[in-house]
Amino acid sequence: MQEFDIAIIGAGSGGYVAAIRAADLGKRVVVVEHRELGGTCLNRGCIPTKTLLRIAELYEKAKSSKALGISIEGISFDPTTMQKRKKSVVRRLVAGVDFLLKSRKVVLKKAKAELLDENTILAGEEQIKAKNIIVATGSEPALIPAFKVDHKNVLTSDDALELSRFPKDILIVGAGAIGVEFATFFSAFGIKVTIVEMMPQVVPTLRDKKLAITIEKLLEKRGVKIITGTQIENIEIPKDGEVISTLSNGEEVHTEMVLVSIGRKFNSEGIGLEKVGVGTDKGRIIVNRKLRTNVPNIYAVGDITGGLMLAHKAMKEGETVAEIIAGMDKEIDYTVIPWAIFSNPEISSVGLTEEEAKEKGIEVITGEFPFSANGKAVSMGMTDGEVKVVADKNTGRVIGAQIIGPEASVMIAELSLAIQNRLTLRDIADTIHTHPTLAEAVMEASKDALGEVIHMVRR
Repeated sequence: MQEFDIAIIGAGSGGYVAAIRAADLGKRVVVVEHRELGGTCLNRGCIPTKTLLRIAELYEKAKSSKALGISIEGISFDPTTMQKRKKSVVRRLVAGVDFLLKSRKVVLKKAKAELLDENTILAGEEQIKAKNIIVATGSEPALIPAFKVDHKNVLTSDDALELSRFPKDILIVGAGAIGVEFATFFSAFGIKVTIVEMMPQVVPTLRDKKLAITIEKLLEKRGVKIITGTQIENIEIPKDGEVISTLSNGEEVHTEMVLVSIGRKFNSEGIGLEKVGVGTDKGRIIVNRKLRTNVPNIYAVGDITGGLMLAHKAMKEGETVAEIIAGMDKEIDYTVIPWAIFSNPEISSVGLTEEEAKEKGIEVITGEFPFSANGKAVSMGMTDGEVKVVADKNTGRVIGAQIIGPEASVMIAELSLAIQNRLTLRDIADTIHTHPTLAEAVMEASKDALGEVIHMVRR
């Protein structure tokens, strides 16, 4: 029986990063994974979706290039070639993770894992001993029987990523990150898209009504029909293959396909948690701020712990738990984790929205700057959206930010850094930003909050 310092169940974003960091800290590490390295993000989430969204963006740019003085005749698209490109990107990055693990001498076991006791894992038919165990089994699309998911006409996000033939129209259930990204993708190719969201706004996690309305308008500008505050009552698939979705408002929507993107379920069944006595709540593994379960030497990271299901959150948790096991005093501040939706334009947020800050009793000042007043955005022909910063009125300290616009997923990093390091509006406003760049909008939004905005009429 092999013995290790750390055994990790799952080689997704949290698991493989934990393995690499632990190995760098001198620990002998084994990872047990029965599927592909990289988990959901690399194989069925972040990377394949962004690859396809990039293709959609290029197609849209090519279609509109005549206004820029470039004529492209006979432009068309081929879903089969898109799939080949997506798979080549995924293969390359999976191989990269494999190389990184091998370079650290991390032992990889390709098998299903089950906890036997607090120090023993069954990997296939082999038993493995470890001083510490990290559970990083992630999540997968939730399958709700009422939606009659058949993986052909009614799809999960995993199924949608494998399409080599596009429908003429599609209904997307759920207007969260997955729903909005797929609406962006399909609408780029002229597919008629309808989104149904049970909450009163798109992107329900965004607690800023004004920005949510902006996102809704931008989706409608792309031809996406949006129905909010409405549920799916029933889905039927007649013999002719057309899917009939009955809504709670009595409306029937007929589409070739339906994509169900209303959430994910925790991969916590069948891995021996009950046998060992690891505490769970509706499938979620309960951990403390040190990512430790109620069993002292068993930790959990990533989607399986609930909260924001984001790859970068899982990566940070994996890195942190490896350092904790190595004896470091580390803890994650979950209030400064940014998130992004890779729509067109992109959406990103970090910290508190104006509404959330007020609910906490914080008196705030805000600053906004539209991309229509940003030189780089105008030159790119991408002027939709704005930057909004939220700060504590008494201290000027930045406590939140939201961006809708080009490269929002990149630009949010500056504001995450500001919140993490307790920087003020003045710190950002007085920092010289390269011109012309999109990042100048962050500086100008900070100046707006201070009453010093330059390239916009002062409020």
